[in-house]
Amino acid sequence: MSKTDKDLGLQVQAHLIAQGIETPMLKFPPDRDSEAGRFERQEEIEEHLAKVMGLLGLDLEDDSLRDTPRRVAKMFMREIFSGLDYANFPKCTVIDNKMNVDEMVLERNITMNSTCEHHLLPILGKAHVAYIPNKKVLGLSKMNRIVKFFSQRPQVQERLTSQIHAALCYILETEDVAVIIEAEHACVKTRGIEDACSDTVTSKISGAFRAAAARHELLTFIK
Repeated sequence: MSKTDKDLGLQVQAHLIAQGIETPMLKFPPDRDSEAGRFERQEEIEEHLAKVMGLLGLDLEDDSLRDTPRRVAKMFMREIFSGLDYANFPKCTVIDNKMNVDEMVLERNITMNSTCEHHLLPILGKAHVAYIPNKKVLGLSKMNRIVKFFSQRPQVQERLTSQIHAALCYILETEDVAVIIEAEHACVKTRGIEDACSDTVTSKISGAFRAAAARHELLTFIK
C-alpha cells in the first residue's frame, strides 16, 4: 500500500496557493517531473555542486571528497528537499468521527528538521499540533508526516507553521486547528550574530483555539 497521495497533495498545494502561503516554486514540464526527469535533475545538481566545490578550492580527486557532490545531490532530491515534490505528499486517510470526539487532540514534540531558505542551514526543533474533531478524525502519525513533508524543503519558520496549519484545516474540514513550532536556527547560531542561546517560536491558531479558555488549555498541555 502506498504511503503517499499525490492527488491529495496537489489539492493541498492549490489550497496553499489560494491562501498565498505556498513556497515559491517553479513548475516543471512533465518530462522533467517524471521519475526519469527527477534523476536527470539530480545528476545536473551533482555536476553543479562539483563546480562549486572546485571554485572553493577543494580537490575532488581526493578519495574523501570524490563522492560528495553525488551524496549531496541525492540528499537534496530524495531527503531534505523532498517536500518540494507533491508526489511525496503523505497518505492522510481520515475516518468519520463516529465516537463524537469533541475535545482537543494534541500531538506534542513532533521532531521538526528543516532548512533555512536564506542560507541553506539547518532549522531544528519541534512542533505541537492540535485539533478539535468535527466530522473527521486523522491518524496520529499523519500529523507527524505532514510536519515532516513541509519541513523537507527550504523554509522560513513562519511560512512552515502556516502551511502545516492550512493543510490540516483542509484535510480535517475544520478551522479548529493549532500549530506551534519551537526551533533553533543554525543561520543565527553559527554565522552572522552567532547567538548560540536564542530560539524562535511561531504559531498559527484558529477556530475554537482562539478562545481564551481553549488557548490556555492548549498551552498548559504543551508545557
